[in-house]
Amino acid sequence: MADRGTFARWFDRKGWVMVLIGTPYVWLLVLFLLPFLIVVAMSVATNTPTAPPFSFGGEHPWINLEPFSRVITDTLYVRAFLTSVFNALVAALLCLLIGYPMALGLTRVSKSWRNILLMLVILPFWTSFLLRVYAWMGLMGKNSWFNGLLTDSWNFLVPIDWAVTSVPMMNTNFAVVLVMVYTYLPFMILPLYASLERLDPTLDEAAMDLGSRPSQVFRDVTLPQSVPGIIAGGMLVFIPAAGELVIPTLVGNASQPMIGKIIQDEFAQARDWPMASAVAVALLVLMVIPTMLYSHYQAKAEGSK
Repeated sequence: MADRGTFARWFDRKGWVMVLIGTPYVWLLVLFLLPFLIVVAMSVATNTPTAPPFSFGGEHPWINLEPFSRVITDTLYVRAFLTSVFNALVAALLCLLIGYPMALGLTRVSKSWRNILLMLVILPFWTSFLLRVYAWMGLMGKNSWFNGLLTDSWNFLVPIDWAVTSVPMMNTNFAVVLVMVYTYLPFMILPLYASLERLDPTLDEAAMDLGSRPSQVFRDVTLPQSVPGIIAGGMLVFIPAAGELVIPTLVGNASQPMIGKIIQDEFAQARDWPMASAVAVALLVLMVIPTMLYSHYQAKAEGSK
């Protein structure tokens, strides 16, 4: 009973605070750090025909770096990384070009309309991600009304010798980027809106009073102050897009796989878990680089204030 009373007094004084603060760290430890360490351990194992299909020690080396060597020398993995980075960069850039005017417009409307428009931005998350991808597959099909509209528009604008019966969209990188832009556009709009909404409107008014044109105000006042939102939105789009699996599998070209598809094939079909783990670790390192750059930029920006 005395021990229970001592514990109760400790918990009432500061224990509940420690539990509250420590819970996120326990969550990160159990659901991120431990799985990551397991993947790192598998990446230096040796592939074997056993269950599970990898081994350490014995007749195999404790640390096998061959999977990492293949990641940087095998053209299959190099092309997959380049395709993933290219598609993710293009998707992030298009999301920025589309999302910035939308986010800026959200800050210029009345609060009643702003709430409605924000709800419309978030609305796609209320439906299944897979269902939305299948909807785009139907739109991009050869016999769809959307494809027919694009085909008629193309044939109207070009000489008759360049006429086509349908616009090839499915199973192309164009389809992958298009669906990724649609999917991840809210991840660009929301950080941009949060950044733009905090800007002081009197700065724009002062610049206008000094004779600046609207384009100059945007270039010299609004855009520089929204850089943190641009970087945050770019990361929120680029990082998941680079490792995307579902979209390239359903609408992409099998001859130009992205790195997520390569990892899935190595795990499920080739059953080469060490190779799949090495590719996953390399992808994680690739994703950590922009995160570190963003953290460095944030620290530098806060230090200059």
